[in-house]
Amino acid sequence: LIRPAVEIFVGIPSVVYGWVGLVVLVPLIQKVFDRSHGQSVLAAAIVLSVMIYPTITSVSADAIRSVNKKYIEGAYGLGSTRWQMIYKVLLPAAMSGILTAIVLGLARAFGEALAVSMVIGKMRAFPHSLLDPTNNLTAAIASDMGGAMDGGEFNAALWSMALLLFIVSLLFILIIHLIAARKEKIA
Repeated sequence: LIRPAVEIFVGIPSVVYGWVGLVVLVPLIQKVFDRSHGQSVLAAAIVLSVMIYPTITSVSADAIRSVNKKYIEGAYGLGSTRWQMIYKVLLPAAMSGILTAIVLGLARAFGEALAVSMVIGKMRAFPHSLLDPTNNLTAAIASDMGGAMDGGEFNAALWSMALLLFIVSLLFILIIHLIAARKEKIA
């Protein structure tokens, strides 16, 4: 029952998450914190958390299901309780898959532009609190690249931001490969 629901949430487009954040979360933050606006870093963080949760949950559940049943049966055969088996056998055996799920979720969050731009406020200012509006790299690149003049400083700044996103994406991929290599080494 829960798995199909989680898998449905994985497939929801990011614009839907952004829209729900804009019509539900932003007014709620505005009201709860008595602010003139609700678009903020906090709204973006909550929307991203809700967006990546299904991905992390789904991939982690697959990693846990892929643990060899002989490990579980062996733990029970040695007298382990259910919690001992989970803590000492199941989770360590699935840890590389769980870490991969977390990295995949973080990579999705890092590259997200649309949902974040809908709830973050799109202001070019450094936030001083979680309740301040700001902008993110992907949204800034997406919204400003078309209007930047070739060869200008602003264009160079946008390309530098794109390079930074590319490098961080490569780091996420490298981390996933290191986790997979560690898993193969252990197995």
